[in-house]
Amino acid sequence: MNLRLGKLLAAILAALLLAGGCGRTEKSVAPPPANPFAAAKVGTDTTLEVATWNIENFPKAGGTTIERVRQVIEALEVDIVAIQEISTDAGGGPAFDAVIAALEGWGGARARSDRYQNLGFIYRETGALTVNATYEIFVAGDYSREFPRAPFALEAAWNGLPILVVSNHLKAGGNGVLDPKDSWDEETRRRDACLLLETFVQTQFPDHRVVIVGDMNDQLTDSPPHNVFQNFLSAPTRWRFADLAIAQGPSDGWSYPGWPSHLDHILVTSELFAALEAPGALTVVAPLASALGSLATYDMEISDHLPVVVRLVP
Repeated sequence: MNLRLGKLLAAILAALLLAGGCGRTEKSVAPPPANPFAAAKVGTDTTLEVATWNIENFPKAGGTTIERVRQVIEALEVDIVAIQEISTDAGGGPAFDAVIAALEGWGGARARSDRYQNLGFIYRETGALTVNATYEIFVAGDYSREFPRAPFALEAAWNGLPILVVSNHLKAGGNGVLDPKDSWDEETRRRDACLLLETFVQTQFPDHRVVIVGDMNDQLTDSPPHNVFQNFLSAPTRWRFADLAIAQGPSDGWSYPGWPSHLDHILVTSELFAALEAPGALTVVAPLASALGSLATYDMEISDHLPVVVRLVP
């Protein structure tokens, strides 16, 4: 090897050693993991979406459930999510707050009156939605028959238009037969709750854009004598269930797939009919279970209910 070549190789080696030993190297940064529920997106920038979701004794699987609920809400990209079954005994309140803290640009509120399970809202704090107040209604003991859990109301404005969303978790159980002679019959209690909700809207929010949602624990398709929602169904010029076609459709599209039955509903007043009928409007049960490979896994990690979402078009 000649002297000039030897000096060149030595210089190259020294430079490499200096770069590796004393210099700074760029670290590769792994991209964030993909949201497994991304395909379930419903929201758009120009529409208003309201979802109702029973998250079953939240958080039923601890930290796993907290993260899954965050992922779902982030993926759906809706504006308002009405939540049922925030467990008091299982630390659901702090866990619910943790979900909100992990969602950038979102806020939330939860009810606190029930000793076992409470309702809540998670909502966007950016864009066209402005939440003005959240509060419980029918809280007094006189209403415990109709509402074992007090309904939770959210007053907001969307693009300056006032809107009211009332979330519910009605009494469960029953034999499918409404017994008007028994005031503590489960179906009778749900029927009477619906009558109270109707009166509340008519007296407190006439001519208002109202959305009543929640785990209603009953089906829309029962015969009129035993249909707890008959007061709404009998007034089609004033009320409309956005999810009625889902309830009348195949069972693999229902919100409570383990039974199966369709128990989670979205009801709107006539002021929102045009927004419900406009091109681009839709109502869906979010197909989340397939993202986790099976309904059993979804049930184990998150809930036995699937969210129901309505997209309203101005």
